[in-house]
Amino acid sequence: MHLDLICQLILQFFLFSCLGWMMEVTLKYVQFHRFINRGFLIGPYCPIYGWGAVTVTLVVGGLVARRGTVGETFLAGMVLCGALEYFTSWYMEKRFHARWWDYSQKPMNLHGRIWIGNLLLFGAACVLIVQVIDPVLFGWMEGWSPLVLRFAALTVAAVMLADYTAAHFLMGMVRRSIDDQPGDNTEEITKQVRVLLRDHTLLIRRLHQAYPDLRAYPQRLTKQLQETRKAYKQAAKQVRQTLRQAAKARKKGLEAGLEARLEQAMAIKKEARAKLKEIQQRLTIHREED
Repeated sequence: MHLDLICQLILQFFLFSCLGWMMEVTLKYVQFHRFINRGFLIGPYCPIYGWGAVTVTLVVGGLVARRGTVGETFLAGMVLCGALEYFTSWYMEKRFHARWWDYSQKPMNLHGRIWIGNLLLFGAACVLIVQVIDPVLFGWMEGWSPLVLRFAALTVAAVMLADYTAAHFLMGMVRRSIDDQPGDNTEEITKQVRVLLRDHTLLIRRLHQAYPDLRAYPQRLTKQLQETRKAYKQAAKQVRQTLRQAAKARKKGLEAGLEARLEQAMAIKKEARAKLKEIQQRLTIHREED
């Protein structure tokens, strides 16, 4: 890919990151009647919007392949931006031990990470970007001198990289706060973390304002869930194996001892299922008590 095209994509990424941030801030202002700096970065940009615009532009924008039709662009926007939002939610939860947004109460959602309403908006926005904005934006940047284009792209990349580094450090502090909280369930720990963030320094307090519905998932509890789920799967597998062995033994008239083994396997599975249900309840936050 040509260097100047890479620079143009960096500037497109920055532009749509800023526009996405402006949209988020405006929506929250309408909702809460006050300014809320959205996103986990400190500056006025939300990179997820920039990545979405760049990805769709590369796939159906006509830069490296043919330009997609309106229908193709709409579907590409839904799929690509939806996948990006899902991955971002998953990564931030795994990396920083919290669910930062949750669409579980929305219709047609997938694991609470994405939902149909956003997907339709993504598709419509990508049609606007690819069919209307991109031709004007890239046509305008074509008139820039290579020196100005590269300097602007380098400046943007340096600023956002520095911001990401600082924000990553702050998010790491939040993660440690989550993992250090006492308590044996996420509902209790989430309340403690929200109070802690609200009363912290300005930059940490901003994260609480940006993600007021943060739901903490401490590492020790998620590890317990993984271990308990693994134990349940192993118990269920053992029951299935014992049932197959019993069926074969009956055909051969060799049933001695198998009933006892099956009862034991079923008891182990039942106990493992009870433990799994218990840890899942401890990882559940009841919304009516939020």
